[in-house]
Amino acid sequence: MRDGVIEISPGRFREVQGRFFEDFEIGHIYEHRPGRTITDTDNVWFTLLTMNTHPAHFDYAFSEKTEFGKPLVASPLTIALMTGMSVSDTSGKAIANLGWDEVRMVHPLFVGDTLYAESEVLDKRESKSRPDQGIITFKTVGNNQNNIIVSHYKRTVLVWKRGYGPVND
Repeated sequence: MRDGVIEISPGRFREVQGRFFEDFEIGHIYEHRPGRTITDTDNVWFTLLTMNTHPAHFDYAFSEKTEFGKPLVASPLTIALMTGMSVSDTSGKAIANLGWDEVRMVHPLFVGDTLYAESEVLDKRESKSRPDQGIITFKTVGNNQNNIIVSHYKRTVLVWKRGYGPVND
């Protein structure tokens, strides 16, 4: 493997997902594309899967009586999508998520909205106990199709240094 590319057979190459510790620089911003339009099915299935029984997410009659007038996308779905959208740029070479901090839901997300996300590298340091790994902290921001921020959080991950870790063939 060299520079995130492996030769899978003579003349055939595959890019390996993610970045090594050395590839991150404080201040770099990664735009996570494509965006993801939220469907009613996404929202209802997620609420059922997670046993979230609040009617604001799936009961249209109830939701019409709220200040929003329609169902809200479940907040953990928003966070899950933002995290998933960011993996190829931020944590494709992660060993583990170490934590989420300062999670904020600042504007509602609705069925039919399209979610976009981007992450900024806030901090990076070598692991004190694992010489072949490093720790990266990102701030990830989610926007809707009107470029209104709907959520943001900080996430810290443990990632491999170049030359270490498993290779996905």
